Amino acid sequence: MQASVIKVQATWDGEAKVWVAESDDVPGLVTEAATVEALIAKLRVQIPELIEENNGLAPCDIPFDVVCSGIAHAAE
Repeated sequence: MQASVIKVQATWDGEAKVWVAESDDVPGLVTEAATVEALIAKLRVQIPELIEENNGLAPCDIPFDVVCSGIAHAAE
């Protein structure tokens, strides 16, 4: 049986200059990082930890999908 894919929304905070990630699928998940790559690295650790903490389930291979949104400018 394949696990459901966890949906994670990442939004750029231009004032703080960080990506902020949250998920309705993982209660308590809120984290931030300066780059999307660093954010994904943090999510790989935090998602299994929170699932274990919230549900008592042992960490395993948990797929997640990060959707990023933010405003960018072509020229400044």
